[in-house]
Amino acid sequence: MPDIQLPHDHGQPIEHELAHMPPVSHFQTVADIFKQLGDGSRLRIFWLLCHGEECVINLSSMMDMSSPAVSHHLKQLKAGGLIVSRREGKEVYYRAAATEQARLLHHMIESLMQIACPDI
Repeated sequence: MPDIQLPHDHGQPIEHELAHMPPVSHFQTVADIFKQLGDGSRLRIFWLLCHGEECVINLSSMMDMSSPAVSHHLKQLKAGGLIVSRREGKEVYYRAAATEQARLLHHMIESLMQIACPDI
């Protein structure tokens, strides 16, 4: 990256960080992942599926949501690669994907809850 002259000099060298900053497309990819979990219901479904495998009917009951609403969230989570499914007869079971990305997001959710929502 060529030397850049910033409008204001605050005495903090940032050239090294600018030279190693990932491309804009990388930041967009990460933003898209966060969008997947930007809905509270989808976040709860993902959290549940990190702890076990479930079918739509049971998830609907646990979430107090309609099956079509749960299916909509599952479709988005699956498209984002955060969950996987398997069919057993007529039933489809969902669980968190066994990927580093899904594990990291689950860990991040758990950690943020401990920080942002401490038990009283």
